[in-house]
Parts: sequence; structure tokens; C-alpha cells
Amino acid sequence: MRDLGRMMVFAGFALAAIGALVWLAARPGGLPLRLGRLPGDISYQGKHGSFYFPVVTCILLSVILTLVMWLIQWLKK
Repeated sequence: MRDLGRMMVFAGFALAAIGALVWLAARPGGLPLRLGRLPGDISYQGKHGSFYFPVVTCILLSVILTLVMWLIQWLKK
């Protein structure tokens, strides 16, 4: 039960942090870092269409999620 309580507290803090980021991002000034439009993301505008692939955004999200998962595993010990 102790581990479950610890995990629930961590999940609550994580949800609060994500909610705060979403709330701040929706404001007119927003966050200084716009996910999805970072330097290094591939964007191509052609005559008949466009292509966009957020390479740097994917790498950044992967690193962040890896750190979060590592932290969860560390807290479980």
C-alpha cells in the first residue's frame, strides 16, 4: 500500500505540472518554447501541398518521457 500511495502522489504532481504547462501555453504570451515549431523541425511548402515532421520535438519529448519513466522506476525502489 505504501508504494501505491507514493505512486499516486507522484502521478498527482505530474498531472498538476502538465495541467499548469497546458494552461500557461494557452495564454496569449504562452510559453517561450513552442512544441511543434522548434528549430530543426522539417517543414516543406510545395505548390500542391506541404509536409511537416517535428524531428526535434520528437527527440525532446522522447528525452523528457525517458527521464519521467526513469524517475518512476527510481521511486519504486
